[in-house]
Amino acid sequence: MALRLSSLFLRTLREDPVDAEAANHRLLVRAGYIRRAAPGIYSWLPLGLKVLAKVEAVVREEMDAIGSQEVHFPALLPREPYEASGRWEEYGENLFRLQDRKGADYLLAPTHEEMFTLLVKDLYSSYKDLPVMLYQIQTKYRDEARPRAGLLRGREFIMKDSYSFDVDDAGLDAAYDAHRRAYQRIFERLGLEIVIVRAQSGPMGGSRSEEFLHPTEIGEDTFVRSPGGYAANVEAVTTVAPEPVDASGTPAAHVEHTPDSPTIQTLVDQANALHPKAEGSWSAADTLKNLLVVVTLPDGQRRVVAVGVPGDRAVDMKRLEVSLVSALGVGGEVEVEQAGDEQLRAYPQLVKGYIGPGLAPDAAVLGEDSETGIPYFVDPRVVEGSAWITGANLPGQHVFDLVVGRDFTPDGVVEACEVREGDPAPDGSGPLSTARGIEMGHIFQLGRKYAEALGLKVLDSNGKLVTVTMGSYGVGVTRALAAIAEANHDEKGLIWPRNLAPADVHVVVAGKGEEILVGAEQVVEELEEQGLTVLFDDRPKVSPGVKFGDAELLGVPTILVIGRGFKDGKLELKDRRTGATRDIDLEDAARTVALEVRGD
Repeated sequence: MALRLSSLFLRTLREDPVDAEAANHRLLVRAGYIRRAAPGIYSWLPLGLKVLAKVEAVVREEMDAIGSQEVHFPALLPREPYEASGRWEEYGENLFRLQDRKGADYLLAPTHEEMFTLLVKDLYSSYKDLPVMLYQIQTKYRDEARPRAGLLRGREFIMKDSYSFDVDDAGLDAAYDAHRRAYQRIFERLGLEIVIVRAQSGPMGGSRSEEFLHPTEIGEDTFVRSPGGYAANVEAVTTVAPEPVDASGTPAAHVEHTPDSPTIQTLVDQANALHPKAEGSWSAADTLKNLLVVVTLPDGQRRVVAVGVPGDRAVDMKRLEVSLVSALGVGGEVEVEQAGDEQLRAYPQLVKGYIGPGLAPDAAVLGEDSETGIPYFVDPRVVEGSAWITGANLPGQHVFDLVVGRDFTPDGVVEACEVREGDPAPDGSGPLSTARGIEMGHIFQLGRKYAEALGLKVLDSNGKLVTVTMGSYGVGVTRALAAIAEANHDEKGLIWPRNLAPADVHVVVAGKGEEILVGAEQVVEELEEQGLTVLFDDRPKVSPGVKFGDAELLGVPTILVIGRGFKDGKLELKDRRTGATRDIDLEDAARTVALEVRGD
């Protein structure tokens, strides 16, 4: 039955919502596909649900095609499984926690690894039961600190998550590759350009990990590519470190007066003016910049850490966050922010603007075993034997020729610096270029982390208990819909791909009188007989201009106008994607439209 705009639960908006910052957000709200209920939370209206169902159908078909079976878990879950896996604390503030009337702890699930693991443990006990792949399409909840861009980063969202269970690593590899190919087919069918990049596993754990990114300027993820095919999220890029340096000819470290030089540029200026090089001149690349940061651990505790990076490089806080997870040996995500004056006051032996590993008498020394107790990590470019100009932890003074390994030893190495355009790819495949993207999917080889934590074991062919190995594979369903809207619009409104549009054809009655309305009803009936779904603008007291504006806003790719040419047996067929229009014969309109729709 046709969707009649005279009765459809729909109100389009002429003005953009005040909180909308991305095109998909503006247009999905204006076109009446979604409505804001709270920050990062949206209600779905009839047209939005129709598009969403088509996106879900594509995902289901491709999951079913690789032999994955659909299940459905509750979103409200007990605390105990997440406590067993460690994620009750590791998820930190992103987790929605609540209690029932009896005081028992629950959460709104951000992901369902624990529940899938326990379900298989409950039902399967032998290697003969495996392999098995299960999936669900379900609502997830994460307490995002800064929801943005409508559906792209919300607190409630729909996600397809699937899990593979195998006896051995060969089985896990096969399941991983099957999902990888299925994801490529999903995004091809959704019409989304995708770049597959190496990624970090984050709090989910695991080894092999790849993201499926849709390149777009509004994306939150930065990724890199090389001419030779290397691609990675910047958080997963490994710095190509220089070779260690022979420091036998480097002079002994010496402290020099460098007044009024708390920044890298002022330090370089003072060094060249007061302590010039024998050959050439000092540059920012000769300096070691030391940054104090405050790390918020998954359990909420805060810790001060020092990081040393070359002075010509900026610190990338997201890369540093990921790297500090392993450097500090914590089990979940951390948050990093630059230390402020309050934190510095807790360490009066450190001099703001002149912080360094320390050398001068009575100066503070950074390092886990020092008087400050602050762990000191360095960027991979700060290699053994390299010499630097850096702070002496004394007012107005810096150390020159301070050599790594000779004069100080860092507590470890972290990926702290931004990845620049032109940096070498870790695999030697050429210079890197950077771009922005939206994460559409993420696949992990979880291994045995959750199976070990929750006791998922089966008997192998020799009757011995072995721990099952797992893979985890996610697609952001509502995020995919938003990305499709972002990639398919113009200044007038949405332009849905044919296979995802809420209807096959949008029929607009642009003329007046009973005769034209009766004729339009007949055309709609004939279109439906051709097997087409119809969005029918039959509103009697709405001007043609408003109807045309709504047709362009709503984004159905084929628009059929029944207007002034009707009396001469002519209708106007418009392609919303190209703007091209042509007249067609009334008596053959339904078949002509059907051929055009199916010809795509």
